[in-house]
Amino acid sequence: MTQEGLGPFTTQDFLVLDSVQREEPVPQDLKDRLGLLKDRGIVELTGRGRGAKPILSRRFYAFLGKKGVYTHKRGLDRETNKALLLQHIEHFRQEGSRLQDLLQVLPQLTRDQVQKLLRELKSAGLVSVTGKTKSSRWFPGTGPVTIAPKS
Repeated sequence: MTQEGLGPFTTQDFLVLDSVQREEPVPQDLKDRLGLLKDRGIVELTGRGRGAKPILSRRFYAFLGKKGVYTHKRGLDRETNKALLLQHIEHFRQEGSRLQDLLQVLPQLTRDQVQKLLRELKSAGLVSVTGKTKSSRWFPGTGPVTIAPKS
């Protein structure tokens, strides 16, 4: 990205970028500028749906010489998040892991996002859960079932 590639910015664009950089909500009257900055490759969204959060783009951080900051802000990918949850559950296999503990493993994710990852791990047979609501505990599962081919 060159300075020329950035193109002109409006005062509203700078206000949006300031909000994004500070991790503050973009003011409602400037939300339309957010989409334009996304189209220009200056901003990208992390997460999905209503939980999506704007951050400055990888390209923009590279231009600023702050690639590591981008990686930190972007967070971990889905498979890495699942691996961290699984690692925690393995470490506490005897007593099981409460959801509250698992939320602390991935503090950047919402409760719903962590629960979705746990459901994916459960459907893959990598974890199991006992109990309901606050008393539930997560344990390592038996792993995915594989069927050996007949000889």
